[in-house]
Amino acid sequence: MSLRCPACGENYADRWRCRCGTPLEFTDQPLPPTETPEDAAIDPRDGLWTFESFLPVGADPSDRVTLGEGYTPMVDAPEWDATFKLEYVFPTGSFKDRGATATLTRAKEIGADRIVEDSSGNAGAAIATYAARAGIDAEIYVPAGVKESKVKAIRRAGADVVRVEGTREDVTDACIDAVTDGEAWYASHAWNPAFFAGTATMAYEIAHQRDWSVPDAVVMPLGHGTMFLGAYRGFRALRDAGWTDQVPKLLGAQAAGYAPIAAELHGEDAVVGDNTVADGIQIRQPVQKASILDAIEATDGDAIALSKDAVASELKRLHRAGFYTEPTCAVAPAAAEVYRNRGVIGPDDDVVVPLSGSGLKG
Repeated sequence: MSLRCPACGENYADRWRCRCGTPLEFTDQPLPPTETPEDAAIDPRDGLWTFESFLPVGADPSDRVTLGEGYTPMVDAPEWDATFKLEYVFPTGSFKDRGATATLTRAKEIGADRIVEDSSGNAGAAIATYAARAGIDAEIYVPAGVKESKVKAIRRAGADVVRVEGTREDVTDACIDAVTDGEAWYASHAWNPAFFAGTATMAYEIAHQRDWSVPDAVVMPLGHGTMFLGAYRGFRALRDAGWTDQVPKLLGAQAAGYAPIAAELHGEDAVVGDNTVADGIQIRQPVQKASILDAIEATDGDAIALSKDAVASELKRLHRAGFYTEPTCAVAPAAAEVYRNRGVIGPDDDVVVPLSGSGLKG
C-alpha cells in the first residue's frame, strides 16, 4: 500500500519520512469485509496474522516474515485491580515483535536487501531477529551504554551493532545518516508506519480475548509511542469496522526526565527528576509527538511521569507476584495506581495494563 503525509497530503510509494518532515501513514486503514467479528475466521493459532484484514502489509502470505508471534495471555491481576496483557511472551521477549513482523514483511514486499534501525535495545533485537528470519542484512545503531544482554540478542541474530556515544537523539541522527546515503532501508520503530500497524494488533487481541468488548482504560509505557499509537489505531479501526462500539481511554506512563508528553499536558513542574530505571522509554523528542497528543485528546486520555523510586518499587512488586518483567514495564502498573488515586480511573473501571518486556533481558 502507498503512504501519505497527514500534514501536507503528499503521497509516496515508499519513503521513511515526508519531505516536509512529518511521519508518514498508510494511505488507507484496511477494514474487514465482514460486518461482525462472529462472521470472520478469527483463529488464534494463526497468531496476530489472523487479523490480516486489518493489516496493510502481508496480503500475500508468502511475504509474511513471522515466528508465530501474537496472542499473548491476558491474566487477572487482582492486586492491581486490573488485567495484565503479558506482552513479554514473544519470540524476542518484548511487544516490539508485533512491529517487527509487520515491518520486515513490508521490507520484503518492497525488495529491501539491507535495513538499518536505531534502538535502545528491544526494538533492535526484534528487528534484527525478524531480519534474520527474512534473510535480510541488518545494522542496528544503539546507545553506547545499552545493556549487554540486549546487544547479544542483536549480534546473535547476525546483525551488525553500531554503538553511538551521546544522547538517544544522537543515535537516531547517526542511523539517519546511514539511511540518507541511499544504501539501506530504514526499519524504524519510531518512523515506519508498518511498525505501528503491527503494534495495533494488540488492540485486536484484547477485544477478541474479552469477547469483543473493550476496557474502560488501557495504561501503557510511553516513549516513542509505538505501543500507545498502535493501540489507538487498533481500537479505532475496530470501532470503524463496527466490531466494537468505543475506544478506551488511553493513559501513558513516562519516565521522569524523559517526559515531553506529560510536560506538554501538565507543565515542566510535573516531570522533574531523572528516571534512570525505565531505560526503554528515555525519549526526549518523540517524532510522533503530535499524533500521541491527538490520541490522548481523542480518548480523553492522559500522560504522567514516574520517578525512578516508584518504578523500582513497582518492579519488585511485579516480580514477587510472578510477573518477571524488565524495569520499563513497571511504569505502567505504577502509573495505574496514580491514575486511580487522582480519579482519572474510576473505582469500577475495567483496566488493562500491558507488560511490555521480559526480565530475562536483564
